[in-house]
Amino acid sequence: MTVRIATWNVNSIRVRLSSLIYWLNISRPDVLLLQETKCQDVDFPHTEIEAAGYHAVCHGQKTFNGVAILSLRPAEAVMMGLPGDDSDQQARYLEATIDGVRVASLYLPNGNPVPGDKYAYKLAWMRRLTARARVLLDGDLPVVLGGDYNVCPADLDVCDPAAWRADALCRPETRRSFRELVHLGYLDSVRALHPEGGCYTWWDYQAGAWNRDQGLRIDHILLSPRAADRLIAAGIDRGPRGGERASDHTPVWIDLSGEKRSR
Repeated sequence: MTVRIATWNVNSIRVRLSSLIYWLNISRPDVLLLQETKCQDVDFPHTEIEAAGYHAVCHGQKTFNGVAILSLRPAEAVMMGLPGDDSDQQARYLEATIDGVRVASLYLPNGNPVPGDKYAYKLAWMRRLTARARVLLDGDLPVVLGGDYNVCPADLDVCDPAAWRADALCRPETRRSFRELVHLGYLDSVRALHPEGGCYTWWDYQAGAWNRDQGLRIDHILLSPRAADRLIAAGIDRGPRGGERASDHTPVWIDLSGEKRSR
């Protein structure tokens, strides 16, 4: 049996709830990492998620940000928030253990405009993520870090590199920080199995970007060596992006080898 783990920035879980439930029913991932849920924990749609057969843990805030982990098996050892800055109240990081795999749903700051406080916050957040990723490597569990990184690691991840070069998602400092994370020993799963360009995960709502396939690859699933050894497939499901009232992101998924426990 394989274990499927996916990530999806839903851009408001209440707006996309019907699309989310539909995708869960047809795709049945073992774990789904969500970003930009945009609701407080008290307003999270637990009832609908549970009716679809999933457990849910969430870390949200009103109107902005918000992350969640949906899973067929219950989550254990849940940790809310990225360590390293007790003053940071933004709901951007959620970590848990599910069926012997340590997973994290993360939503990196966008960082625009550059220069400015938002970009400084983005780079500081990435340094904290790298520190946490290093700690996780010292543990005994395979680690999966999935989410909206708001990073285009290379020009082949950008529809028009020249037009995006000064953007916070593509700046050299951003890419350098992402490489520092990967160079700890993490594998960019989609890039490892799909070295070609054009593997986009986000398309702007404006200027017909979706119909013209003018997108970016900013949603990633990074794997520790223990997880990478189990990687058998990875991909991007473009289907949800073409639906009605779609999120501007689409799901990214991986399959890991291993026994799937009965529910």
